Amino acid sequence: MLVRISLLFTILACSFLGVKAQVTKPVKAFKVGEKLTYQAYYNWGLIWVHAGDVQFTVNHKLYRNQSVYNLEATGNSLKTYDWMYKVRERFQSLADPESMLPLWYERNSQEGSYKAYENYVFANKHVCTTVENSEKKRTRDTISASGSVFDVLSAIYYCRNIDFEKYKLKEKIPVRTVMDGKIYPLYLRYLGKETIKVHQDKKQQYRCIKFSALVVEGTIFKGGEDIYVWVTDDDNRIPVLVQAKILVGSVKAYLNSMEGVKNEIRARVD
Repeated sequence: MLVRISLLFTILACSFLGVKAQVTKPVKAFKVGEKLTYQAYYNWGLIWVHAGDVQFTVNHKLYRNQSVYNLEATGNSLKTYDWMYKVRERFQSLADPESMLPLWYERNSQEGSYKAYENYVFANKHVCTTVENSEKKRTRDTISASGSVFDVLSAIYYCRNIDFEKYKLKEKIPVRTVMDGKIYPLYLRYLGKETIKVHQDKKQQYRCIKFSALVVEGTIFKGGEDIYVWVTDDDNRIPVLVQAKILVGSVKAYLNSMEGVKNEIRARVD
């Protein structure tokens, strides 16, 4: 069961890939100092189990004499479950503060006995990749990346600047993102607006923009649009709820707390 929960961070990361292959307007949805935390749940039959926590932070850093966004995300199993299945996930992306195009990316993951490492350097229409995991020896490659290509973390933040008002109901928004050393042409689909309640406080509601995301078939997903995301319908575009179907059961991530938010939370329903 915890194997499925441990991958919820990756689900979160892959859920918000709603980006167009173009340079966006200046960042308005977040700022340095923002911190978002989530509680991850797994469903088995009629039971929902809180088994992990996820955290996203935004800072700044100097990279090759350039001031850039330092985006970080971590996902951990609760210590209560570490004896059964210990999970420690860390993702980091350095991105241009104007376009949100990535310059450097690294993933370090431990899921039980399984370990994975990825490193990407973006430059000159190419991505230099380093990939290693418990089932594959370390390999290095250079792949062509003309146009805009994102890693999963920089894509999340880029997506938060999308103007969904420009899209029709059920319209697709394409994306190209690099995962496991390969570039995938994924997309999300705009599904309109809904008002939802957060898990921790049934009285707290948010007006949200809803969309689904295409996922790649693999050991967890059947493939298709099996991820649904709700983000606040205001200038912050904060993910409030992520829900995904997997091969066995389903998973959810609820927003637990937010700090250093750039804009007023106008989507909250009093």
